[in-house]
Amino acid sequence: MIGNININNKNYPTKLKKNVIVICLDGSQKEYFDIALEKNLMPNLKKFIMSGSFQLAHSAIPSFTNPNNISIVTGQPSSIHGICGNFFFDPDSKKEVMMNDPQYLRAPTIFEKLYKEGLKIACVTAKDKLRTLLGNGLNYEDKRAICFSAEKSNESSISNNGISNVNKWLQRGVPDVYSQELSEFVMAAGVKLLKDFEPDIMYLSTTDFIQHKYEPGHPQANKFYEMFDYYLGLLSVNKSSIVVTADHGMKSKSKDDGSPNAIYLQDILDQKFGDNSARVILPITDPYVVHHGALGSYANIYISEVSKIQLIIDTIKNIQGIDVVFNKNDACKKFYLPPDRTGDIVCMSDENMTIGSSLEKHDLSGLNEPLRSHGGLFEREVPFITNFKELRPRIGEQIYNYEAFYYAINNAGEIL
Repeated sequence: MIGNININNKNYPTKLKKNVIVICLDGSQKEYFDIALEKNLMPNLKKFIMSGSFQLAHSAIPSFTNPNNISIVTGQPSSIHGICGNFFFDPDSKKEVMMNDPQYLRAPTIFEKLYKEGLKIACVTAKDKLRTLLGNGLNYEDKRAICFSAEKSNESSISNNGISNVNKWLQRGVPDVYSQELSEFVMAAGVKLLKDFEPDIMYLSTTDFIQHKYEPGHPQANKFYEMFDYYLGLLSVNKSSIVVTADHGMKSKSKDDGSPNAIYLQDILDQKFGDNSARVILPITDPYVVHHGALGSYANIYISEVSKIQLIIDTIKNIQGIDVVFNKNDACKKFYLPPDRTGDIVCMSDENMTIGSSLEKHDLSGLNEPLRSHGGLFEREVPFITNFKELRPRIGEQIYNYEAFYYAINNAGEIL
């Protein structure tokens, strides 16, 4: 009889009949796969889908990297795990800070819990900003856990990552953080870990550099998905239980002349209500803004005078290019957000628009291609691809990307 464990209100078996692999292919929307499949660039994925399924899931909101990766590895939205952006306004310190420290995590990861049950865990992420969150609760001393990033692979050590000399081991140098090679490093490491380390659970998380720069069907985008398909074929050789999903989609956010399509909300609110009446926080902000200039589709607004909240909501609703506006309570209820880390007002832009703070705060010099970005409702639809038939078909119910491990693990084990 196989035991099971409850992790964040979902049941998982603690003994698996085969390896489990979940891949978060950052920034991928359905059209990238559709075009690459049509051009016969993804023969392995085609075989993969024939034995499994290709569905569409919703990401967590906001549709950004950190909240969705952590949703995937905890199996729950940010109202449970607490990570609701790459960047947030800390009400305690009154400072704007990165949300990449485990101190902000309010729920255990699936890795932490199953590691304690004796399973072997491997995580590889493209950017180092996720590594400490993904590896929280893992102990590397007994050689049952490995967690490192491609970005800082040269800094890996047994004590901090469960592995040292990653570049020599993989025979690859440290890739440029703004390159396809960063994601390819993740995939190549996954293939080698599967062979050398034989993890029970493996998570691979790439970067969306290509998706920010190139639309579906662009030769560079097709090259990326052809590369991914090659490694997917290598990962599929031992009949692992595999789910491929994404943290968010990606949409064009440019004008006809190629310049960014943006609403500089802080400037608008300052002009209408005065300086310091509202504070616009953009959760897309992180150390890697060259390819999007910190322009995304989601914003938190903190208001100095509570009596003005409805007036400011009405003002934002009338701005062309804004899709939806909610007060804190409604936003948290509708999108499963943590109230203490959510603004007094939440707004999202429409399909082809982004939200900025003040024009002077955005460095757009690195945008050498028309802007593509994410964060709102138009970028929440993501692929959910499995090499097995759905474990428990739920007709009419919405699937979320953060159910990836639930399906993959339960397919590999048994439910009591």
